[in-house]
Amino acid sequence: MCSRRELANAIRMLSVDAVQKAQSGHPGMPMGMADIAEVLWRDFLKHNPENPNWNDRDRFILSNGHGSMLLYSLLHLTGYKLSIEELKNFRQLNSKTPGHPEIGETPGVEITTGPLGQGLANAVGMAIAERNLSSYFNRPNYDIVDHYTWVFVGDGCLMEGISHEVCSLAGTLKLGKLIVFYDKNGISIDGKVSNWFTDDTVKRFESYNWHVIDNVNGHDSESIKKSIKEAKLIKNKPSIIICTTIIGFGSPNKSGTEESHGAPLGEKEIFLTREKLNWNYPPFEIPNKIYKKWNCTKKGSDFENEWNKKFSLYKNDYPILAIEYLRRVNNKLPDDWHKKTKSYIFSLQKDKKNIASRQASQNTLEEFGKILPEMIGGSADLSPSNLTIWSGSRSVLKNLSGNYIHYGVREFGMTAIANGISHHGGFIPYTATFLIFFEYARNAIRMAALMNTKHIFVYTHDSIGLGEDGPTHQPIEQLANLRMTPNIDVWRPSDQVETAIAWKNAIEKRSGPTAIILSRQILFQSNRNSKQLKNISCGAYVLYDSKELLDLILISTGSEIHITLLAAKKITSLGYSVRVVSMPSTNVFDRQDNIYKESILPSYVTKRIAVEASIEDFWYKYVGINGLIIGMKTFGESGPAEELFKKFGFTVDNIVHQSLILLQS
Repeated sequence: MCSRRELANAIRMLSVDAVQKAQSGHPGMPMGMADIAEVLWRDFLKHNPENPNWNDRDRFILSNGHGSMLLYSLLHLTGYKLSIEELKNFRQLNSKTPGHPEIGETPGVEITTGPLGQGLANAVGMAIAERNLSSYFNRPNYDIVDHYTWVFVGDGCLMEGISHEVCSLAGTLKLGKLIVFYDKNGISIDGKVSNWFTDDTVKRFESYNWHVIDNVNGHDSESIKKSIKEAKLIKNKPSIIICTTIIGFGSPNKSGTEESHGAPLGEKEIFLTREKLNWNYPPFEIPNKIYKKWNCTKKGSDFENEWNKKFSLYKNDYPILAIEYLRRVNNKLPDDWHKKTKSYIFSLQKDKKNIASRQASQNTLEEFGKILPEMIGGSADLSPSNLTIWSGSRSVLKNLSGNYIHYGVREFGMTAIANGISHHGGFIPYTATFLIFFEYARNAIRMAALMNTKHIFVYTHDSIGLGEDGPTHQPIEQLANLRMTPNIDVWRPSDQVETAIAWKNAIEKRSGPTAIILSRQILFQSNRNSKQLKNISCGAYVLYDSKELLDLILISTGSEIHITLLAAKKITSLGYSVRVVSMPSTNVFDRQDNIYKESILPSYVTKRIAVEASIEDFWYKYVGINGLIIGMKTFGESGPAEELFKKFGFTVDNIVHQSLILLQS
């Protein structure tokens, strides 16, 4: 027989040995939370190691991701395809056990974690997704969607500001199937957190409308088990189980101190730890009796087989719902998607309305939202300004299967929550704020890019063109920042046609986020032929050509396209051959083959000017070191948009003037 403590010690020693071998890592948390993990994973977690992506599995999120060896040990012991050799290769290049958990690298890892607090936010998103899907698809006797979201967090997660944002919203939304374990060990890298973290966590979470279970001994299996049973009984509130633990549990000299947090214990201390835990096995050796107790492959297969039988009956009774469920969880677009979107875009080309691209975006949502019930939107308290609500929007506060989340002024939390919604599956999330305030969400945006998250960022008020709100609200360097982040497609459309195509491309993109940058100011509709219309999806295309042999290329985006076109026609009238390239997405254009890129920006044309109301340095990539850029060098100012554009040189006359200087040089 194996005791629960012995089973938990398997986690402890695998973690200790892996960190020691790597000479890098965090042994303290896995040692401290091993007993909690043993109870949760063996007695409560619904999962199938042989199919990590089974749709109705429970989601387990390690928000304190530095303790990644806890998760890798659990995955290995329970039967996932994560060999002991991979544990020996912890933190090594090309291993399946990176320093922090990474989705796509390790079977069973639900989300990439490490930046503290974000895993908790992702979990809130997953709990929202579970409840929404269950409300939409479940029928009497058919709980097709019925799973929990479990989260491990540490002191650091709860110190991070994002935890306040997302836990407040989770309580408001009454997410009863979200259960969080707080590892209250009182230690962080700098030492005892009581010197800088004196929050009353119980009162804090009670004020958020959470169910709080306090004073749980994190090293007593029965206490842990009892707390989980209690949490599962609470249906209308998320639960937090506050577990008092000892960091580095089992280490005679380093437990309970910061010394065990983020460094190997050392050979001598590991020897003493083995003695104290009565672990009489060499490094990375787990006895068969322990493997047998841990293995969950049969139980996991039984879980899934039972669900498959239920779903088979569901398909007979609700065939249309079953087809729609499978379409959504498999991230497939409706059969009529291409036909309907093509028709809509062609209709826009005939429409001569001059409207702000934020309005064009809302019009597109009105059309696309009718086709895609999986679209779930939200704004950081700017819905009337971002124009992200359409006629079919239904608040999740009033309708559990709704498709719109009022996130409140929580840009960071909003973005990380929507990342979790996306990775749960069954949804295409879009979130919105002003472009300048994406800065609040910057790390969650980066995480979306790193995780290949299908997430559409809608950022309005794109430049000094927003006017009177002044430099605090006028983005300057933000566009360049987004464009230089790997794996994000950034679109700054110039009219309603380019806006609709930006949305279409974002939705059709199989993985990875898209940022759509939209204007407050009115934009002028451009005329295009069928070839130009087709080439918008390439990220850049020729919008105007005066002759075959070119003297000058003008490149522009967004609201500046109109003045660039007018300037090009003036320059043409002076006898020069000019091309205007609209480049709504530099990232997408960069992925085109060299033949296409040469056809748009022929290398023989060295005289080039970029025109965009954002930081100018980014554009040297396209105009060359000797090219000119009409862009921003400073922050903006408060005043009407027309006056600001004139002050900073975004006028037809200035474009013509700068072009002639370049042409005559």
